[in-house]
Amino acid sequence: MTGDLKHLPCAFQHTTSQAKAADAALEISRRAVEDQLKICGHKKDADVFELFLSQKELTEVIDLSRFKKLKYLWLHHNKLHGITFITRNYCLAELYLNNNEIFDIQGLHSLHSLHILLLHHNELTNIEATVKELKGMLNLKTLTLYQNPLCQYNLYRLYTIYHLPGVELLDGNQVTEKERRSMITIFNHKKSHIVQSIAFGGKVDASWNPRSPLKQKPAQRVPSDFAFANNVDKTMFDDPEDAVFVRSMKRSAMTITSLNWDTVPTREEKYREEKDTGPAQMLTVTLR
Repeated sequence: MTGDLKHLPCAFQHTTSQAKAADAALEISRRAVEDQLKICGHKKDADVFELFLSQKELTEVIDLSRFKKLKYLWLHHNKLHGITFITRNYCLAELYLNNNEIFDIQGLHSLHSLHILLLHHNELTNIEATVKELKGMLNLKTLTLYQNPLCQYNLYRLYTIYHLPGVELLDGNQVTEKERRSMITIFNHKKSHIVQSIAFGGKVDASWNPRSPLKQKPAQRVPSDFAFANNVDKTMFDDPEDAVFVRSMKRSAMTITSLNWDTVPTREEKYREEKDTGPAQMLTVTLR
């Protein structure tokens, strides 16, 4: 008991110092906000549409919900860890949070008006939690996530495009139609099976775990002279279903177009006027 009592003053002192540090950080951010209001000449909170708070060495930010009409907010190049101070700024359209130390964006889903969100160069590690938080942002068109630990995950870009189909510009690169087709093939097998025929009649289960790499054997196990259709392919799969799936996506598509003779009246039908003599129809069949 005596030993525990000796440690109590130290613990209390540590807690007090942390509280003082937090208060000091909030005071710094309050001054930064007030300085911006003076520079812009705003006298009422309702007149504030934008705030420039970048490069202020901020670790905390005061609650900004008083600025109901805030649309543009620059907070890049600070030392922020979270974003709880803006979760009620529902009019935000552009939010610049890049180059911070943010590891959690919980609460961001409430900002449905966002169409530009920069989050690159932070400490986001969980791709599933991050994408889930952004799913409700139907107006989000521009997003950056590069230089976050989550970018190391297998198929990070396609995974993000699949779950955020409204995003048009990801990490500074336009989302292409080829990428959209690829993400359907990889992540939406039910739809893919309707659109594409599966080689050998085998059903493919290619469910994806972003933390696990694609299962395949080392390339050196394939003979060096192995080639197919002038394209060297040295990939070997542990699971035959993976090979079936990849093979099905490489098959060439063949389209056959012919006259639909059922729409063409015979000579006797023309004479008796038993069938409409409108233009004949063409029948198109696509095989893969």
